[in-house]
Amino acid sequence: MSSDRQRLILEAAVRVIAHSGVRGLRVEKLAAEAGVSVALIYYHFGDRAGLMRRTLEFVNERAGRYTNEAMEIGEDPRAQLELLLLLELQDTPEVRENSAAWGELRASAVFNPELREPLSVSTRGWVDDLAGMIRQAQAAGLAAAEADPVDVAERLTALVEGVSERWLSGSMTLERARELVEGAVIAELGRR
Repeated sequence: MSSDRQRLILEAAVRVIAHSGVRGLRVEKLAAEAGVSVALIYYHFGDRAGLMRRTLEFVNERAGRYTNEAMEIGEDPRAQLELLLLLELQDTPEVRENSAAWGELRASAVFNPELREPLSVSTRGWVDDLAGMIRQAQAAGLAAAEADPVDVAERLTALVEGVSERWLSGSMTLERARELVEGAVIAELGRR
């Protein structure tokens, strides 16, 4: 991040997307939310597409903090994996905003080809991180040896995204979302 101003703008962009959707992200509205000029937004991000790409990166950077937290708290690779997934389902303003913005950005990539590649790269990074943790858990005898780490990571990340959307939309409780993720880890990796 090259400046505190950029961070301020990106935090505001995540809030606007989380509350109004990608279509609701107007540069004028963002400028008002961030307390900066429209010209400053264009100066830092070039155009709306540049702003969207950088916002996606920013959401990923914020989510990266959950990874670090899971690594510090989890006592073994399997516990770290489960914690990493569950940290995506927290009732905090930052996690709610991040999850809502991620869902909005993913949905808008259906119609916005410019977002597809960065979204694909981000998703692949998340899957690769989890697959690595699964391999470590397998090496430690904490996960089924026959489980394909990449397949399991793809299914678990897709599940987290899906239950997160259901939780945020009010069609599932947070507790139920977390129960489903915990159950999926057992189903995919076997019991401890």
